[in-house]
Amino acid sequence: MRAPVWYRLLVLALLVWAALSASSCIAQWRAGAAGAASPEDRALLAALPGWYWLDYAVASLGLLAGAVALLLRRRLAVPALTVSLVAAMIQFGWLFATTDLLARRGAGVLFFPLLILLVGAIALQLAHLAARRGWIE
Repeated sequence: MRAPVWYRLLVLALLVWAALSASSCIAQWRAGAAGAASPEDRALLAALPGWYWLDYAVASLGLLAGAVALLLRRRLAVPALTVSLVAAMIQFGWLFATTDLLARRGAGVLFFPLLILLVGAIALQLAHLAARRGWIE
């Protein structure tokens, strides 16, 4: 069954978002603490454990894999987007629970992480909808 135009446009938008996410992950990993603007941010990035970067990569690359799977009409999108969303929840949960980032920067620092989680949740719901409607195989 052919998916509607609105669905295909959303998948293309998700693919762009996911590519930007993966690019950002790679750029942050390569720059590390040296790429941070403030001394506090450099200290935070230098103190991040290795598993944090791995989790960040799983979240970003899982989103990209899920978006590509949706584009290619594959059911692999559902598990890939599930893993991506769980990894992002772990990433941001740990970051805000174990650092003083929120206290130093205020509630405004939550905007982008919440947006990332919202897009991930919407992408996962889109994949479930596509599976139910037969748009992905």
